Amino acid sequence: MSVGSDISDKLVQLEDFSSEPRVGFSSDAIPYFLPIADAFVILLSCIAGGVAYQLSVGNPMPDILPHCAIGLLASIIYILRMSGNSYYDFPDSAKPRVEIREILVCWFTTGLMLAFVAFLLKVGVDYSRGAFVVFYFLAPAGLLGVRKLTKIALAAAISKGAIGRRDVVMIGDFDEMAALESRDLLAFFGAGEINRFTLSRDDDDPLKRLSSDTRIINSVANFVRRHNCREILLALPWGDTGRIEFVRDQIKALPVAARLLPDAQVRSLSNFRSSARQRVLAIEIQCAPLSGAQRFVKRIIDIFVGALALVFFLPLMVLTAVAIKLDGPGPVIFRQSRKGFNGKEFVIFKFRTMTVQENGPAVVQATRDDARVTPIGRLLRSASIDELPQILNVLRGEMSLIGPRPHALAHDNYFESILSDYAFRHHVKPGITGWAQCNGARGETPSIEHIAERVKLDLWYINNWSLWLDIQILIKTFFEILRKRNAY
Repeated sequence: MSVGSDISDKLVQLEDFSSEPRVGFSSDAIPYFLPIADAFVILLSCIAGGVAYQLSVGNPMPDILPHCAIGLLASIIYILRMSGNSYYDFPDSAKPRVEIREILVCWFTTGLMLAFVAFLLKVGVDYSRGAFVVFYFLAPAGLLGVRKLTKIALAAAISKGAIGRRDVVMIGDFDEMAALESRDLLAFFGAGEINRFTLSRDDDDPLKRLSSDTRIINSVANFVRRHNCREILLALPWGDTGRIEFVRDQIKALPVAARLLPDAQVRSLSNFRSSARQRVLAIEIQCAPLSGAQRFVKRIIDIFVGALALVFFLPLMVLTAVAIKLDGPGPVIFRQSRKGFNGKEFVIFKFRTMTVQENGPAVVQATRDDARVTPIGRLLRSASIDELPQILNVLRGEMSLIGPRPHALAHDNYFESILSDYAFRHHVKPGITGWAQCNGARGETPSIEHIAERVKLDLWYINNWSLWLDIQILIKTFFEILRKRNAY
């Protein structure tokens, strides 16, 4: 059988695997179920501890409402602290080792914080110190027990194929993939079976190997985008630096974390099999973009502020539409294809400010005193009013209020071919305004140096995102509009 047909067969098998999930239900539900279980244990421990203490000292049945309040407060504090350590994520929760030290340290420090809050709020009258002591030592026993039972249940579900990870992809060569057993995968990221994509054999012709690897990684990219995968694992020999760099370069446009697993030789040197119950070191070769929680917060703000902005600017947008219609023939709204999050294309909305409507393989950027700009368009562009329809893109989820500015597809493809880091801009949603625009990097990009500076600023924003940074950018955007720097 030829190499080409062999690779085609592999790709067909991969497509079949990606379209027919082999697991009963996704692991995505685990991070929601586990905190609820811990909250139930803490709440039940608080109530049981209070009732047991009061009855043991001969007091009547206490009012359980204060105990419920203390239990809920303790649950919130404990869960928030443990969530920050990826404690409830599926990989850690499915590993066999019970995190005894982490649980005890977090709980006992949570208890101290709770006692301090109770002192400040003076709730000791309704909740006795004896009941708190019983609760203080009863809850960790319950938390450790539930964690152990959870791991047993998850291990059984994984072994039966009832649960698995659909958000992880593993790319590797034939020998390394074959050497990884289900136990190894469980130790790495808490799953006995995941989505595997095997690269061509080392003894293939170099040119055919490169072509085959490119086709397979393109299939990986399509799979990641279709299934919203969050992580890519590389199972490659550490000595094959050329192939590692090749794969890294091919996946850099995907907004996922990428880790290089220890190869067979490293695992043998580190006595991996006897330490499979411990945390396993993997080298992070690509950082993940914003976490799920951060994207959720950013999306909520986009919807809330975007809706307010639409209501506030609606009269101005109506007047602008009328002015464009009276200024000359042509549509009010200019539509153009752009690349958004994860490289997905969308149609951006702007008020039409030119006599042309370019949206193809050749798009000429606007320049100072550009003859194509209409009289009303010049006013709209100088005040950035032409960008207001993009509020609709924000509400539709295609853009964010703050993020790297999207470029026309023709420019995107060109910039990506000359700048190795350009693809990282697609790790977040594009924005109406961004850190680059607030620092003067807006408008025309006549040279490679101009676009390189813009990309540098955009990547700084992605790597340093915070809610406060977005607020700063919104404030700076207001003053940047007043300055009208590079607005033409």
